[in-house]
Amino acid sequence: MVRRDGASDTLVLASGSSARASMLANAGVSFTVEVAGVDEDAIKVAMADASPEELAVELACAKALAVSRHRPEAWVLGADQTLAFDGGLISKAGSVEEAWARLATMRGRTHTLHSGAALARDGAVVWSGVDTARMVMRQTSDAFLDAYVAEEGEAIRSCVGSYRLEGLGAQLFERVEGDYFTVLGLPLWPVLTELRRCGVLST
Repeated sequence: MVRRDGASDTLVLASGSSARASMLANAGVSFTVEVAGVDEDAIKVAMADASPEELAVELACAKALAVSRHRPEAWVLGADQTLAFDGGLISKAGSVEEAWARLATMRGRTHTLHSGAALARDGAVVWSGVDTARMVMRQTSDAFLDAYVAEEGEAIRSCVGSYRLEGLGAQLFERVEGDYFTVLGLPLWPVLTELRRCGVLST
């Protein structure tokens, strides 16, 4: 693949997240997508004592390595996100009903999102990093949650917090402390810096 700046190194995004793909594309980064088939649940079990930040980075590394092992010539970007709330980790909701209940529990309270990223080449991680955002939810009504969940439908299950800040989900919050891109699932500024350092992007 030839990037718009004339270089020819290939960047592969090892994530099926449309939000991450949009962030990179909007920033002018050329890439292909190859979803990494990693057992996230097994990693979470193995790292039960790890911090949410460490887990986000480990998941990102696992994704990058899974693709890099059979695409050694490419730069592979893995990314993942964890949500810490009330002393534990929150995973994606298994149903729309579960998503509603989770949002109801989190309203009026604060949780943190940790977005990890890792860049691999030749089957080895060459860089990794993590950024954190603090999310303060407002005290929403049941009626608003009903309307929000109905608007999102099944798509709500694809988001770790059962919300998308780039849509109606913005109204769930009183304030957000941290970077917008981190909330969407990628610490974009550090990633762009590393891609320039590695020569994937022009300086």
